[in-house]
Amino acid sequence: MNKMIGVETTMNVNARPLGKMVTYWTVTVLLAAAMMLSGIGQLMQFGGNLELVTNLGYPLYVLTILGIWKVLGAIALVVPGFPRLKEWVHAGIFFLMTGAALSHAFANDYGDYGFHLILPLSYAALNIFSWALRPPKSRLQ
Repeated sequence: MNKMIGVETTMNVNARPLGKMVTYWTVTVLLAAAMMLSGIGQLMQFGGNLELVTNLGYPLYVLTILGIWKVLGAIALVVPGFPRLKEWVHAGIFFLMTGAALSHAFANDYGDYGFHLILPLSYAALNIFSWALRPPKSRLQ
């Protein structure tokens, strides 16, 4: 009888609400897709990336560096396991996106309706939500 109570308690502690899991994966897949598409765009220099980087005063090779890190980070977000790597990816995305918003702000390059600030900050917020909703197995112990 004791073992049965222990099993039930363990099962209840490890159970995770389905809604939270669905929300986590939805947010994380959206974030990973955004990072992947952005990284590929930077690697292929699509969609005005050249003008964007030169307007900020950065050298063009920055596109290659950021593109590679974004693609690798997007992959790391959706691959199971590797909790420490995922922590680093979340930190990297946060610094990358807030740094992008600040770069645009300091260069007075706000874009139409503040798009160059709103987009990276929305990705940073999506990143925070993904990190906060991550399952217990993805957390560092």
